[in-house]
Amino acid sequence: LPLSIRRQRQMCIRDLIVTTPQTAAAEVAERSGMMAAQTKQKVVGVIENMSWMELPDGSTVEMFGNGGGMTVAMDLTRMLGYQVNVLDQIPMDVRLREGGDAGVPIVLSHPDSTVAKAFNNIVDQLLEQRESIVGQSLGIQPH
Repeated sequence: LPLSIRRQRQMCIRDLIVTTPQTAAAEVAERSGMMAAQTKQKVVGVIENMSWMELPDGSTVEMFGNGGGMTVAMDLTRMLGYQVNVLDQIPMDVRLREGGDAGVPIVLSHPDSTVAKAFNNIVDQLLEQRESIVGQSLGIQPH
């Protein structure tokens, strides 16, 4: 018997909150996380995008400040009543945009880059969070 659409949605809907480091963006991201909770979706983590830009000399510039992702994760943990972690920070890298424009993901074109490593780390963490349906009632009643 097929699962009900409602049950399928409950089993698969997870939200990933993406923010930038700046305070205004973090506040919007928190509201997004709370809206997810109101619609019975689980927030599985926070990604901080455009966290910094690495300069040719190896130094970094935090163009949008810092800490927004961590603030969102801590506030959502408190408001939602379960742990919400920062999955990673994605630095600004022109190769990410260039690869996107060309249809070549940075994880393939520059697999050793900081951005590619961050994306792979995020995927690894999300795969670890997959929830099994073993032992869960599927709401199926025999006829």
